[in-house]
Amino acid sequence: MTSSFERLQKQLKQLPGLGYRSAERIALHLLFENRGLVDSLTEALQDAAAKVRSCTICGNLTEEDVCSICLDGRRNGGVLCVVESIPELYAIEGTGSFDGLYHVLHGTLSPLKGIGPENLNFESLKERIDSGQIEEIILALDNDIESEATCYYIQETLIGGFPIKISRIGFGLPSGGGVGYADSATLKNALEGRRNF
Repeated sequence: MTSSFERLQKQLKQLPGLGYRSAERIALHLLFENRGLVDSLTEALQDAAAKVRSCTICGNLTEEDVCSICLDGRRNGGVLCVVESIPELYAIEGTGSFDGLYHVLHGTLSPLKGIGPENLNFESLKERIDSGQIEEIILALDNDIESEATCYYIQETLIGGFPIKISRIGFGLPSGGGVGYADSATLKNALEGRRNF
């Protein structure tokens, strides 16, 4: 193998979900089976890197300051679904069963990994809570220790004395399972079967 090919393969392997073999197949496909895709892929990556950023309100992807979900006046602004990352937002939105707003934390609390409150999107969540417009927060985080700690932090530190209903999805999600990996029916059941937190 050439050093350039190995470098390409190494870079592809850093993408989530790609192992050595998958990275090798993609590299070979780009270089030999569909060479024309290289230019359009490079252009799309550069364009997205230059234009896409986080919504200043919820943390979703947008090319403007505020994402289309936050701007949608038909959504229930009193219900806020808190998720760990953007794939979970897309997974829940894909069920078609939630008409409220979202808040993306971009991770969960994990002291062992050096992730504290200052590393997550808590400041804008606190602003949304302090606005007095939120009536219910749905904690749609994974079913693991870090997510539980994050839920307790939100409840105890951010919500405090505000009269906000707090619920936690859980029905249908296995212990240790990820929200982003669940199918639409399971997520719909999890949302409908949420419990008070």
